[in-house]
Amino acid sequence: MDHYDLIVIGSGPAGRRAAIQAAKFGKDVLVIERGRRVGGVSVHTGTIPSKTLRETALNLSGWRERGFYGRSYRVKKDITADDLRARLHMTLGHEVEVLEHQFARNRVTTMRGEAKFTGPKAIEVTGETGEVKSYTADRYLISVGTVPFRPDYVPFDGECVLDSDEILELENLPRSITVIGAGVIGVEYATIFSALDVHVTLVEPRDSMLDFIDYELVADFMHQLRDRGVVMRFGAKVTEIVRHAVNDCEITLEGGRKIKSNVVLFAAGRMGATPNLNLAACGLEVDHRNRLKVNPKTFQTDVEHIYAAGDVIGFPSLASTSMEQGRIATCHAFGQKAHKPPAYFPYGIYSVPEMSTVGMSEDQAKENKIPYECGIARFRETSRGHIMGLNSGMLKMIFCLESRQLLGCHIVGEGATELIHIGQAVLNLGGTLEYFVENTFNYPTLAEAYKVAALDAWNRMPKLDDGEVENDGDEEPEALTA
Repeated sequence: MDHYDLIVIGSGPAGRRAAIQAAKFGKDVLVIERGRRVGGVSVHTGTIPSKTLRETALNLSGWRERGFYGRSYRVKKDITADDLRARLHMTLGHEVEVLEHQFARNRVTTMRGEAKFTGPKAIEVTGETGEVKSYTADRYLISVGTVPFRPDYVPFDGECVLDSDEILELENLPRSITVIGAGVIGVEYATIFSALDVHVTLVEPRDSMLDFIDYELVADFMHQLRDRGVVMRFGAKVTEIVRHAVNDCEITLEGGRKIKSNVVLFAAGRMGATPNLNLAACGLEVDHRNRLKVNPKTFQTDVEHIYAAGDVIGFPSLASTSMEQGRIATCHAFGQKAHKPPAYFPYGIYSVPEMSTVGMSEDQAKENKIPYECGIARFRETSRGHIMGLNSGMLKMIFCLESRQLLGCHIVGEGATELIHIGQAVLNLGGTLEYFVENTFNYPTLAEAYKVAALDAWNRMPKLDDGEVENDGDEEPEALTA
């Protein structure tokens, strides 16, 4: 029986970061991955594939150029599912090679197989050919990720009624698709297909979507979706899904309303991939979504030597935060000092258009009874926006009236997930309105929208002293002392 200092179950963002960090501490590490190759859900069915599909769709459809050349503009006239997959396979192959090299360079042992606990510190791994091997470790990290939620009333067939993993294997691009679930995954795929000129119907049982995003951003986003023909059905529960034939599905909503489409994508939630781990053998329990409970500061479970990180512990379920969780868990497990992550991290939604947010929303500022003021910039107000042909997109910042500190930054539009990092840095460093007003931004850039939004807020905020004057937005105010 082989023994390791750390056994990591799952090689996604949390698992690989934890394993490599432990290896750099000089520990013997084994990573067990049940998939075909290392990378986990993030590389093979989640983050990387969906974002690659998005980029391919935008490039081949000529989406970014339609502001100049009209909605009929195309780079490739007849886009097929094979066209979309070609770039996907190249990207995934590269990602896997990078990960395998990282593991090899840091002398992390990897193996393919299905792991299950046989005791508090022992596991069995069933390999590809059925052979079973036993291992022990001083510490464990569970980072198995999630799998799509597949309720019994949905007749999944892998052809016309699909989950969010199966959609990547779609044989032909449909003329119409119904997406059930207006969460992050559902919204991303709905907008990607819409960009490919597939008719999209988005069904959500709740009365709204993406409640953790600032309401003004969501309103702008929904306006853009409606403008390009996406049908949204909120407060609509699905009671039945019937496949009549290939490319002929019928969805019945509560109240009797029916929707017909070629393909149905069910994307209403995910479940922790923990059922096969035999967690009872090591004394762990899961919640109703098969997720593990951890200490949010150390990512330690109720069993002292077992840690968990990534999507398997729930929100925020981001690749970026999962990596940090894995690193912090390993540092705590081996008694090493871990730098505390900053208070605010950005949340990115790779829809079309992108959305990204960091810090407080306007509703959260109200809940916390913080006096605040907002500043908004439209991308079309910037010279870079004109050059790019953008007629939509906005940046919103929220400032405390008393301290003038930045409370939150919210962006919808082209490049939102990149632009958000400026707001993130200022927010985590305790920066104020004056940073954006006084500093010079490259011209022309979309980042200039930060200055436009700051001046917008400036004009509504009370004066700090007699020497401060209001600005009409055409000229920058004189430099201020902090």
